[in-house]
Amino acid sequence: MNFLKLTILLLCLLKISYSNAQEENKKPNIIVILTDDQGWADVGFNGCTDIPTPNLDKLAESGVIFSNGYVSHPYCSPSRAGLLTGRYQARFGHDCNMTYDTDNDNTVGTPLSEVMISEALKEVGYRTCAIGKWHVGDHPDLHPTNQGFDNWFGFSGGGMNYWGIPDGPLKTIVRNGKPVPEKELSYITDDFTEEAIKYINKKDDKPFFIYLAYNAPHSPDHATEKYLKQTKHIEYSDRSVYGAMVNAVDNGIGRIDAALTANGIKDNTIVVFLSDNGGRKEHADNRPNRGHKGMLFEGGIKVPFVISWPKEIKAKQTYNQNVISLDLYPTFLEAAGVNVETKKQLDGKSLLPYLNGNVSTVPHKTLFWRSVGGFEYAVRKGDYKLYKSSYKNKTMLFNLKSDAYERNDIAKNYPAIMAELEQDYKTWDSKNIAPGWLDPHP
Repeated sequence: MNFLKLTILLLCLLKISYSNAQEENKKPNIIVILTDDQGWADVGFNGCTDIPTPNLDKLAESGVIFSNGYVSHPYCSPSRAGLLTGRYQARFGHDCNMTYDTDNDNTVGTPLSEVMISEALKEVGYRTCAIGKWHVGDHPDLHPTNQGFDNWFGFSGGGMNYWGIPDGPLKTIVRNGKPVPEKELSYITDDFTEEAIKYINKKDDKPFFIYLAYNAPHSPDHATEKYLKQTKHIEYSDRSVYGAMVNAVDNGIGRIDAALTANGIKDNTIVVFLSDNGGRKEHADNRPNRGHKGMLFEGGIKVPFVISWPKEIKAKQTYNQNVISLDLYPTFLEAAGVNVETKKQLDGKSLLPYLNGNVSTVPHKTLFWRSVGGFEYAVRKGDYKLYKSSYKNKTMLFNLKSDAYERNDIAKNYPAIMAELEQDYKTWDSKNIAPGWLDPHP
């Protein structure tokens, strides 16, 4: 009898040991949380004092804050195309927003020939889900379910009301292409959160990838009483409503964190938070950076940006070197055990060696931006940034080390540096193609 008990005990211990080993070797779950037009200073971890973001601040504390975190374009659609493909979107002609006044065909948007993060992760065993705003292809051929996502709950167009009231095919909440009855929707920021939690709670042996693209705090300015109570102290009423929309996202992030904890998977889940571009001109706060959404000043392309992976990345870090949203794709692949060197098309770099202190170099010596086929462009190389601005009708140069807020144009004083950065841009741009369609922005 004692021998039998001992045998059972040993078998149980072996099973537990095997289960622990399986969990240890398991690929991480991955969640990208993207907001829309949120300002640099509209999160507590970047100094916000009027909009409460306790859950975002908790997320930042659990991982790494990127103090020089950029996106690849100053407005919505091209920035998302870059993030999802890990490539400068000008490589495939997607450096304009899609037109709004015509029915776009399947040539307008990120082409199917591009391999999105979702497709690459599916190849190595992930289940995938897209939630919220899509905006990288209006035609059904280019919807998420044709771009590597098993499930899609959201809308395809650029902006939408927050009550889920249908307004044409681009502004209708759908589930895998089929309209969701309005009675099943509430406040869509909350609906998107709830969809993410359902996906987290789903029992499945596969790791998951969730692309959660809130349209908040993009206009129109809609908020519920619950969130307005959190910002009623803001005397400027429009800022108060905008802040309530940010707080709704923050509440959702808290609920997602609780779901990860309840399922025992928080430690091995990568969570990334960032905005798709700089804060909108109205009501957002990009200070102390210059400019706003649409511009290639820092205020248009530098965003609140955080990554957390408790199992592998040390908490309470601030990383000061330049990173860009294109880096997420290779970072996720490396975390999933993929040899990133085989993905020659990617323009980003895996950030894991840099965040874990395994390398002493920087991820990027030079970063580039192109808007509307070169209507505007910018180059950041080391401390210097060149900006060809059609807003200002001139090409400017800034030393971001001594002038982080781009107040002093030094172009006339450094012609050699100007020439060097202009040539760097021309060399980089030679690998791009012309925009595939006209931009609806002025």
